Amino acid sequence: MTTDEFVIDVTRIRDEARQKMADGAVTATYGLDADKVIAVLNDVVATEIVCWLRYTRHAVSATGIDRAQVAAEFTEHAAEEMQHALRAAERISQLGGEPDFDPATLVQRAHTDYTTPAGTDLRAMLENNLLAERIVISTYQEIARWLGDHDPTTRRLIESILEEEEEHADDLTDLLAT
Repeated sequence: MTTDEFVIDVTRIRDEARQKMADGAVTATYGLDADKVIAVLNDVVATEIVCWLRYTRHAVSATGIDRAQVAAEFTEHAAEEMQHALRAAERISQLGGEPDFDPATLVQRAHTDYTTPAGTDLRAMLENNLLAERIVISTYQEIARWLGDHDPTTRRLIESILEEEEEHADDLTDLLAT
């Protein structure tokens, strides 16, 4: 019977770490093209900012009998979307990139649309946000699969954001059912 032994060449790893101190978190064992991951994460930042803008606009402009409940949900989701953007931006920085918050290109880079139904059409607002959440869920699942074991830190970040996006979709589905 043979056993696979796990052996780490710590001396080699220490030498490589010393030689490339300026590379920050990106080490020789990083499994992907960091620039490509940064570009994907900048699209995530754009998506999350557009979602924050849409939810905030809907929360402020919502009117009608169910306004308080729906606006409160939109406000909560908006705050979480902004946190998602900031977390993705922080990861970009860790990877040696620059987060792209440029308002001129947000809409082109975002996976979702910015929509503005009439303030009295709560159902349209709920449906627009649910559609956006479903798009985000699908695209973030694809990103997580692409990252795989090559960048577990970024994959876990995307998965944690994905979990909250799925909760948002569930919340919106519940509101549409009432």
